[in-house]
Amino acid sequence: MMNTKTLSILLIGFSLLAGCASPTASAPPTQSPFLTATPTLFIATGITPGALTGIPNLTLTPVVRNPNVCADTQVTALIDSLKSAVLTSDGPLLSALVSPQRGMDVGYFRDGTVINYKPEHAKFLFETTFEVNWGTEPGSGAEKIGSFHDVVVPELVKAFNQPYTLHCNELKHGGATYELAWPYEGDFYSVYFPGLEANGFLDWHTWVVGVEYVNNKPLIYALLRFFWEP
Repeated sequence: MMNTKTLSILLIGFSLLAGCASPTASAPPTQSPFLTATPTLFIATGITPGALTGIPNLTLTPVVRNPNVCADTQVTALIDSLKSAVLTSDGPLLSALVSPQRGMDVGYFRDGTVINYKPEHAKFLFETTFEVNWGTEPGSGAEKIGSFHDVVVPELVKAFNQPYTLHCNELKHGGATYELAWPYEGDFYSVYFPGLEANGFLDWHTWVVGVEYVNNKPLIYALLRFFWEP
């Protein structure tokens, strides 16, 4: 089995029919809507987010931080729009929130595979059945393989359907068995759920949204998930 930490995959297609069967690693989707126009679509890398000290290699655009990001109501509106896109499976809306310069890095596990989606690809993330190996489950070591819609979206839906707080440039989290770190140089917001007392607060989870400005408009450049691990 291929090691996800060193995985480098060129994803070259989407299946636009939500009802068609999920492709396997040896049988990619037969439809490639972007292949002709964009030979290199987006890259799945084996970069370990927690080990990064700056911008991932796949992102070459210089980081421009905004000193007003924590007071900018545009950013909270951006996260509200992300919530709306996730809860309504609105691909065009999600696409409009993704940085056209850097794309949007998505990591399901802190030490798993990081996928970079460009805006034109984000538009189809609620429909495509293209499967990705996101990494291994903490504890069991089982590989998490599935489409963005089947793997990432349910966790985002759960996060946005629970009471959460927003924290600017603070990686807010509950008790953890590992050291949390934001692997980029850019600004970010934590979408934090503290967990329930009945569960010993071990069900806390945080989705961290990387935010950068393009033409004075905040957009998403990264989306990473953190949670309690055994």
